[in-house]
Amino acid sequence: MNKFANIGLRRLLRWEVFLALVVAADFALNVRLSPYFLSSETLADVSFNFTEKALVALPMALLIIAGEIDISVAATMALTSVCMGLLATRTTSLSAIVGCGLAVGLLAGAVNGTLVTRWRVPAIVATIGTMSLYRGIAYGILGDRVLKAYPPAFAFFGQGYIAGPVSFELLLFALAAVLCSLYLHRTEFGRRLVAIGCNRTAAEMAGVRVNRYRFWLFVATGVASAAASVLLTSRLGSTRPSIAQGMELDIISIVILGGVAITGGRGSIAGVVLAGILTGLAIFGLGLINVPGVVISLLMGALLILIVGSPILARRLARARPRA
Repeated sequence: MNKFANIGLRRLLRWEVFLALVVAADFALNVRLSPYFLSSETLADVSFNFTEKALVALPMALLIIAGEIDISVAATMALTSVCMGLLATRTTSLSAIVGCGLAVGLLAGAVNGTLVTRWRVPAIVATIGTMSLYRGIAYGILGDRVLKAYPPAFAFFGQGYIAGPVSFELLLFALAAVLCSLYLHRTEFGRRLVAIGCNRTAAEMAGVRVNRYRFWLFVATGVASAAASVLLTSRLGSTRPSIAQGMELDIISIVILGGVAITGGRGSIAGVVLAGILTGLAIFGLGLINVPGVVISLLMGALLILIVGSPILARRLARARPRA
């Protein structure tokens, strides 16, 4: 009985359970603070506060678990949006516009992967460089112009609903989350990612093609960034080179808040999903009660420090008690 009790206690103490409790508390707080929060229209709009960022956070989590990172995701979104906007001035084909965007994201991810795996540039250095490069290309192509020549049907990707309050964005994010969760937690692919993140040299000696995994993870992150750019551009209805400015920090914050170890080798997709929902609920709820954007940024930073720091402090106190 003690063995089963200990297993149950460990499950209750998991980071995902803690995040789920915080999400429930935040939801209840929003209901209490605003009488409009429980309306179907409001709940339908909540997802737009996190789905685009969380969509990129899913492959970013896999990348960080494998011991790498991509700082260029927001710049990839900007470059993707500019390329789609230019193509939209010449054609009304949705497949061509979206296909162009996904191709740009794939190419950007492949460049990052090549720099890291072939040229052996550290990931953080390589992607900081491509962040400036991709954003610079976007500004160089578009300058101060704004592109709005998208066909009317393009708006569905970022503003359309599948059924009731379920938006296309939310459905796409849910499907991507299920796919990433299956790959990470139920396949040999996921076990090898964890092995690479824990000890890359040992994984190579065990026969894992480490560089191939790393390369395709960068490609997947680039494609996810392009998909998020399609959603964001569609929701805004226009393209600017400044689109998604600073979003890379929000994406990485979601991954870290979701319990993924920044040093690699540990993490879960469920935690990332809950972290995305938590940030979306918090930002939307604060916006409903007219909290200024600067204050929201301060509160979100404090929330991240509090939630991530509290368990660390608790573990240190627990270790100190036996010594005392």
